[in-house]
Parts: sequence; structure tokens; C-alpha cells
Amino acid sequence: MEQYELDAVRRITTRPARDYRTLAVRGLTPVIGAEVTGLDLTRELTGDELTELRTAFLDHHVLVFRDQDIAPEDHKRLAAHFGELRPVNPPPEHGDPCILEVATSAEAANVFGNGWHADGTADAEPSLGSMLHITRMPEPGTGGDTLFANMHLAYDMLSPPMKELLSGLTAVHDGALAFRGTTIPPGYEPPSSEHPLVVRHPETDRPLLYVNPAYTSHIPQLSADESRAVLDLLFTLVPNRPMLACRVRWEPNTLVFWDNRCVQHHATYDYYPFTRYGRRIAINGGPLKG
Repeated sequence: MEQYELDAVRRITTRPARDYRTLAVRGLTPVIGAEVTGLDLTRELTGDELTELRTAFLDHHVLVFRDQDIAPEDHKRLAAHFGELRPVNPPPEHGDPCILEVATSAEAANVFGNGWHADGTADAEPSLGSMLHITRMPEPGTGGDTLFANMHLAYDMLSPPMKELLSGLTAVHDGALAFRGTTIPPGYEPPSSEHPLVVRHPETDRPLLYVNPAYTSHIPQLSADESRAVLDLLFTLVPNRPMLACRVRWEPNTLVFWDNRCVQHHATYDYYPFTRYGRRIAINGGPLKG
């Protein structure tokens, strides 16, 4: 490991531990993810609990809550504390317009969350984050683990010359790319947006790498060959660096809340021909700034 890479990891792993009063937080890895205990999400949280929950969210980027037998209204109430609920797009034919029913069956043409990505980066204002509540596991009782990667650290571990190269560049994110191999729903026009390659988190101001293979098509300031070479290099950072990621092993009534602004995720599809069931609620974000 190069010295600049080691320095980036040390900056995260040597941070002083928080002293929480209303909940308990146990890290999944030294660099991303934490399990939160001491909260009952079926009830309204207090102001102090929400304040500490926001602190844990910004510190760890991925929060895991076990044994939460919550109703859709509980789910929506919790998400609404962090921002406006984001309607599902394209909208579901039936049910709540803000709840995405997640169920990948053996007949599904598209697997929810398969492959490294951040949600909806082709939107002009991608979501703040998502809360996924798994209600039923595949019949074997295991499978579908989700990996989450810290894109602050992915950027921090780049060499200084690479950071200089990326500074000021943008990338086009094309929503049609997410439908590769499948059919775009009738009447739905996939969005396309241009975002900085390096953005700053709107709450912490920390820089992060903002590209992903599911949506990012090209860097308009570079030639086609240069763009492809740079993007291919950046796309491989996450799968080639296990240090960046944590793994969440799902159990029934587990809820995970992740920061879509600085986290990529990958849902492992290892439960064919069975089905995993859940509900996801996303929260509106704002414009991205470099």
C-alpha cells in the first residue's frame, strides 16, 4: 500500500469513538457501516435519538437495524425525519407511490441492485439515501447479502496526480444504461444528467468519487478513448479494493439505511430460484456540487 493510501485509511480508523447516550453503535468495519441497537422503530423517536442517529449516519454512511417488525407507515415516518420522501420512478401500478416493492423472482428479467452502483445518479438531484426493509428471506433462509462501499475513501486513496487530473472534470450519467439487456417501460423516458467526477458531501463537505458503471457513460472533456480508459480505471476501484466495503447479511425484519450520496452498493444475487422480499423508501436529495 502506498503511503498516501495508508494515510487515507488511518484518517478514518484513528478517529475518536463517539459517546452515544440514547442508542448503541457497533461498527461493521473500521471504515464503513454500523449496527444500531437500542431503538424501537415502531414508535416515534425522540429529538435526542434522532440527533444521535444523524450523527451515526454521517459517520458510518450505512446503518443496520435488526429485529424491526415495522409497518409501512412506521417505515415512512422514520424516512421522513431525514427529508421528503421520493416517489418511485417509474411509478408502481399499484400500492404506495413512495414504496418500491423489492422482489426478485426466478422469472425476473432484471435483478434489483445487482452490480456496483449508486441509486439514480442519472437524475439531476439524486436521492439523499434509501431505507430498505427486508421482510422475508429466500427459502433457504440466507442469501442476497448487500455490499456497501465508502466513496469518500475511494477518492482519498487516489494518488495526488490522479486527484489533480479528475479535478474539474464531469461525467454524463445516462439512465438508459441501467436497462441494458431489458426493455425500458412504455412511456418512461430515462433521465440523463452531468455531474462532477468529484463532488462534496452537502453536509460534511468531504470530497468523494462520483462515478459508477451502472449509469456513468462518458467524460465529455476527454476523447472517447481517454474517457473509457479513465472510467474503466475508476470503475475497478471498488471491486478491487475489499477494504472500501462492508457486507450486510440480511435477516427477516432487518432495515438498512444508507447514504446514497457517498456510498455505492451491490446486492448479491445468490438465491436463484428463490425470492427475497422487501420494501425500499428513498429520500429526496439536492444538487451535487464539486
